[in-house]
Amino acid sequence: MQKHQEKTGIQYGMLVESNREVVFVFIKLGMMNLATYICGILVLAIIQIKVMGWKMDKDQSLSKFNAYDAVVRLDSSVTIRAFPAIIGLQGQHAEYVTVTFNRSFGAASTDWIGVFSPSKFNASICLEDAAVSYMDVPPFLCTSPIKYQYANFSSTDYGSKGEGSLKFRLINQRNDFSFAFFSGDLDKPVLLAVSNVVTFTDPKAPVYPRLALGQAWNEITVTWTSGYSLYEATPIVHWGHAEDKDEVVSGAGTLSFSRGDMCGAPARTVGWRDPGYIHTSFLKELWPNTKYFYNVGHILKNGSAIWGPKKFFNSSPFPGDVSLQRVIIFGDMGKGERDGSNEADNYQPGALNTTDRLIEDLDNIDIVLHIGDITYSNGYVSQWDQFTEQVEQIASRVPYMIASGNHERDWPNSGSFYQGEDSGGECGVTAETMFNMPTRNKAQFWYAADYGMFHFCIADSEHDWREGTEQYKFIEECLAVVDRQRQPWLIFIAHRVLGYSSSAFYATQGTFAEPLGRESLQKLWQKYKVDIAFYGHVHNYERTCPVYENICTSQETENYSGTFNSTIHVVVGGGGSHLSAFTPLKTTWSVYRDIDFGFTKLTAFNHSTLLFEYKKSSNGNVYDKFWITREYKDVLGCDTLNNCPSVTLAS
Repeated sequence: MQKHQEKTGIQYGMLVESNREVVFVFIKLGMMNLATYICGILVLAIIQIKVMGWKMDKDQSLSKFNAYDAVVRLDSSVTIRAFPAIIGLQGQHAEYVTVTFNRSFGAASTDWIGVFSPSKFNASICLEDAAVSYMDVPPFLCTSPIKYQYANFSSTDYGSKGEGSLKFRLINQRNDFSFAFFSGDLDKPVLLAVSNVVTFTDPKAPVYPRLALGQAWNEITVTWTSGYSLYEATPIVHWGHAEDKDEVVSGAGTLSFSRGDMCGAPARTVGWRDPGYIHTSFLKELWPNTKYFYNVGHILKNGSAIWGPKKFFNSSPFPGDVSLQRVIIFGDMGKGERDGSNEADNYQPGALNTTDRLIEDLDNIDIVLHIGDITYSNGYVSQWDQFTEQVEQIASRVPYMIASGNHERDWPNSGSFYQGEDSGGECGVTAETMFNMPTRNKAQFWYAADYGMFHFCIADSEHDWREGTEQYKFIEECLAVVDRQRQPWLIFIAHRVLGYSSSAFYATQGTFAEPLGRESLQKLWQKYKVDIAFYGHVHNYERTCPVYENICTSQETENYSGTFNSTIHVVVGGGGSHLSAFTPLKTTWSVYRDIDFGFTKLTAFNHSTLLFEYKKSSNGNVYDKFWITREYKDVLGCDTLNNCPSVTLAS
């Protein structure tokens, strides 16, 4: 049973199956080739199209769009226009577009506007990718919007007048955009109208550079995204000392990933979007504590060059160098929208406030560690572009280090320790490609990092860390090799709480951390005298006393001095995601709790003085702090537990 409606070169067909409309759309410039149409129907028959179940993910608002039940009913009485149609004329990589719309009859509070990119979101895309979508049946419409707003978002009288205007902030994502008018809310969307196309003047331009520490202390990597493949252009970085004429041009490696690299839906289906090309260059043999400039760019085949804006960074201090060194640590931030889009997700207050506080204080920050749950894209790949643009002002100036979290890695039968579906089918591929960390194996996202007087051991809590595993061996080696005379501040980091947390959801499991978390690791923390262990995953802030085997080894709360006692554990998962409650149980080792968005800052003044601060993202003020003052001899001998050799019970 078929019927056709033609309008502005768009031809629609409807297939009725089990009394449910599954709409497939073919967009073309002229008359549709009949053979192509028949072939499309055959492909649909071969892959046995059926409507899939729809599961909402509370952590990703785009999942609320039920593409599997989407219906196309173009209505000539509904209009939608976007202007300007050409953006980025002055080289901008982000610009606001005004969208006006009118629905003469039937306007409702459930009407909404979706932003789609590429601008053609149609079933022919599904047919092209059918061969690789063996795990899931491709739906109609074929793709999720990259963002959305309700029609009455800024027009309180929209319901009565049926007309409105919205402003969307678009970023350069290597392709054009269109805006779609839907009724039926997000769960039963009905497409009524599609706008004109909006495009950036240079959609392939190099964008969103992000720095990271390299394998060596005097190496920095710079990673960026573009639309240029190696067949079109050669990626390079032009860089040198900021204060003289010493200039170097370095080449870059290029990576990407395909829909077939994703492990499941929605990353393989409605959440897929081509990530473009990710380029990384290694800037080596840097002088310590030196200011450098750099430009990322591409040499085209005709010999011309395309450059990003000029950026600056300060190289790392020599390990053990006594200089002021300031480290930011937080987890679970996610992506906010400055135009108010995707408001149902409510990430804007936390994620954007955290981002803005760091930008405001960037002159007093040397390195950032975002310890897992980076974007909460959860299989909606377009959000990685959105996130790298969000943090670009930070990541392009100081090393932006990440750890692997459940929302980056977890997927059944993909090698992750946990068999959940929190990655939305990305199974680590996007995070491991979009950010270059000094890992030995990208699929095993653990690594060591040195910054001056700090030595960081970053674990991957989504892989097995228990005694006897490969990661356990890495953790012990990482802790053991540090020279505490030169690098007195030893920091352990993992996304999931492997130490202590008073979170309500851990308490309901009968634990106060990941099951089997500290059982394997606490003897290593104690043996190698780890100063502070940081975790995310739990979306709040909590600090413990120096604690070993559930027992506080010091009654001090603000000034820790003298011989090492035991490790202080900090949960700092309030970067931006929805907040987590604490258990009402009073845990004896919990010193400070806060249910709010925030981040922590470590300031090393010298080899014997370290300041810890917890700041709220709303205002940047300090709400918790403590000092550690310790001499080198205080980490050489037995600690207060007299663990020479190691002990098994606290006393």
